[in-house]
Amino acid sequence: MTDFATCCAIIGGGLAGSEAAYQAAQRGLKVRLYEMRPMVQTGAHQTHDLAELVCSNSLGSNLPDRASGVLKNELRMFGSLLLECAESASLPAGGALAVDRELFARLVTERVEKHPRIEVVREEVRQVPDTLTIIASGPLTSPALSESIAALSGEEHLFFFDAIAPVIQADSINMNIAFRASRYGTGAQEEGDYINCPFTKEEYHRFVEALLHAERIELRAFEEAIKSGVKAGHFFEGCLPVEIIAERGVDSLAFGPMRPVGLKDPRTGKRPYAVVQLRQDNLAGSLYNLVGFQTNLKYPEQKRVFRRIPGLENAEFMQYGQMHRNTFIASPKLLRPTLQYIGRDDLFFAGQITGVEGYMGNIATGLLAGMNAARLHHHEEPITLPPTTMLGALCHYVTHADLKDFQPMKANFGILPPLELTTKIGKRERGKAYAERALGDLQLALNKVSKGSEIEA
Repeated sequence: MTDFATCCAIIGGGLAGSEAAYQAAQRGLKVRLYEMRPMVQTGAHQTHDLAELVCSNSLGSNLPDRASGVLKNELRMFGSLLLECAESASLPAGGALAVDRELFARLVTERVEKHPRIEVVREEVRQVPDTLTIIASGPLTSPALSESIAALSGEEHLFFFDAIAPVIQADSINMNIAFRASRYGTGAQEEGDYINCPFTKEEYHRFVEALLHAERIELRAFEEAIKSGVKAGHFFEGCLPVEIIAERGVDSLAFGPMRPVGLKDPRTGKRPYAVVQLRQDNLAGSLYNLVGFQTNLKYPEQKRVFRRIPGLENAEFMQYGQMHRNTFIASPKLLRPTLQYIGRDDLFFAGQITGVEGYMGNIATGLLAGMNAARLHHHEEPITLPPTTMLGALCHYVTHADLKDFQPMKANFGILPPLELTTKIGKRERGKAYAERALGDLQLALNKVSKGSEIEA
């Protein structure tokens, strides 16, 4: 049996667990970070590195007046290790922060493994420890640990199916049809950071027809869960497979991930009817992923259907899209805004298992859990961040939402308390106002913490 008594146990070496380990260790806590790979594989990961990104390589907007940008600026104030590594591994992506996946994971792994107060243990933890612990095992939590968490909480797990977008070789893209551009010319390069595949109306409708009639992989685990009586979740709205979106109406993709706003086809000088954007996936620029094209089509069908995209008729696929089960707990019943379990002060949860979505949300909750675990160890009050901050709002949402409608949530302005405005302002001005309030309130909160005062939510 693993000995957890001498340190803080952190279960899961993903984004949340890696950040939690670093933050706790930086605050003087000895940490054992448990990652079951490569001893036990997940079915979605491809390497043994910590903090491997298995879906998109984008960490969202970097613009200071966007929700994801606000969260990033909050993490900069806290000194986030993973955000620092992401910026070191960044790729051109317009106003977004995209990374070379391999370089990012390698940087995080090196920093965590070299920390003098962190021991990385490659071992599956099958039961919830009874000492100071952070569970950041993510959406692919092993069956044994899932059962242990369920036994502890007395609540069934909720789950939904998430999806991964395909990745293709850059030199297989037909640049006589595809073109480089960022929406509204916002890219760092003159020609733009994205490769765009433009559709005419006729091409788009033929593509949608092929997509709707393509064969899909059976979701056996989902069907088995329904038969066994487990409360079944559904597709997360922020990460729907393209074929599911297409079922909602013939133009649903053209108004969703294939919306052509802010782009002009240089061949015609006009806006395309629809467009598929490709984003650089590695530092060498040899791989590109299909933005927003998560899918559950069978692999041969992906090649057949996605080669109908103009410019991708000879595409070489380096990674096919796939579906995987994402598990998350009933946080509104089980967690406090400090990310502590309601029945145990020394048990924390962080990352996607809490119901927080998005890479930055995972990193952010890992940071707060690691910081609060260290504070608890040092006999200090764990922090509840103001709900006017983006991280505070995320933690408030997952711990206060109506469980009946509980779905994973990304950073967005809709979860923040309304602004107190005397006049009507535009969307960008509202974003700026939210950002200024969030960073101002976070600074006040940090000042109180530094003086030993408790933060009031």
